[in-house]
Amino acid sequence: MNTIAADYEKTDIGTIQIAPEVIEVIAGLAAVEVKGVAGMSGGLAGGIAELLGRKNLSKGVKVEVGQREAAVDVSIIVEYGNRIPEIASEIQRNVKHSIEMMTGLHVIEVNVHIHDVHFKAAEKPEEEDSHLRVK
Repeated sequence: MNTIAADYEKTDIGTIQIAPEVIEVIAGLAAVEVKGVAGMSGGLAGGIAELLGRKNLSKGVKVEVGQREAAVDVSIIVEYGNRIPEIASEIQRNVKHSIEMMTGLHVIEVNVHIHDVHFKAAEKPEEEDSHLRVK
């Protein structure tokens, strides 16, 4: 696949090509920067969303890249207590801006797929009880 930003197709000394994997990493980084995103989702396996850490940012991203345009699908897990529509809109803006700024490609769509909600681990009951006891 020949993925080249329109403004950079040919230079005096050759061409510049951007691999789709690079665009996936850019999109993944832009998505996890948004407040309320717990992480990227590797998809639904057996009905359970797999939470991927920051090392696997491209795993929750699919891109379709043409000569001058890109379409992106981002699969995420949100933190409980956040407004999902607001998080999804911010992801769309951030992913579009990051890809266009870094690559010169025009992003025609960013689809956000919410695969799960992440709950913060509750404190242990023993710890809570010890704080309540009067000595």
